[in-house]
Amino acid sequence: MIENHLTAAEAYYQAFSAKDVDRMARYLHDGVRLVGPLSELEGKGAVLEAAQGVCRILEKIDIRSRFGSGDQAMLAMDMVCKEPVGVVRAASLLTFSAGAIVHIELFCDARPFERAAGPKAR
Repeated sequence: MIENHLTAAEAYYQAFSAKDVDRMARYLHDGVRLVGPLSELEGKGAVLEAAQGVCRILEKIDIRSRFGSGDQAMLAMDMVCKEPVGVVRAASLLTFSAGAIVHIELFCDARPFERAAGPKAR
């Protein structure tokens, strides 16, 4: 089962890299929860909406390593984005239930994304 989770995790991020949100949706549970450095989201719609935002600046995702244990998979990756973001090293811990991703915890330095967003309106 671990290899199935690793394969699904990698396929999810390959779909993300290809900016194929419909294909990404196939891997997500309706009640998926995403915990990231900038926000926490709940539900497939919210996660896919956030992914679409990232896709606007994303050029590709290079998966460097993958590990699995039980119902979890972890990927180390480089998110290659348009300037001024550049390359963001990230890790993603995905938890599966009944073959779908139910929890994503994203670890990365969010400062490049904050710089790209520019100053906040007051």
